[in-house]
Amino acid sequence: MTDDADARSAADIVAEEWRFLLGGGHDLVDPETVRAAYAQPRLRQLFPLVSHGVMYFSGCTGMPAAHVGGQVQPRGTDGLFRVRGPKGLGTLGRTETLEEAFALIVANLPEECGPAVLGGAGRV
Repeated sequence: MTDDADARSAADIVAEEWRFLLGGGHDLVDPETVRAAYAQPRLRQLFPLVSHGVMYFSGCTGMPAAHVGGQVQPRGTDGLFRVRGPKGLGTLGRTETLEEAFALIVANLPEECGPAVLGGAGRV
């Protein structure tokens, strides 16, 4: 398989996962959270992951995930969204809006972070 075929396949897998999450046919995460993440062009290229209302991103389509940028947690009792680092390590900040939260994630993506690749973390 050529690199171009790999890129198209990875892009298809990423797009399919975004469609699933944007469709809202699940209770994994608030649909408003997914829409705010999807509004960020750099995040749309990454594989979206959700767990317990937390949204995060991978630089690959398989497991283990290659966590990049960070994660956004649901609004806390203080009314703010907590933005944590990759794998939930450290706190990048707290924001009033989801738009601000995902902009913070984008700001913390490594410069070389490009579209997700096929496979697990060993491929990134």
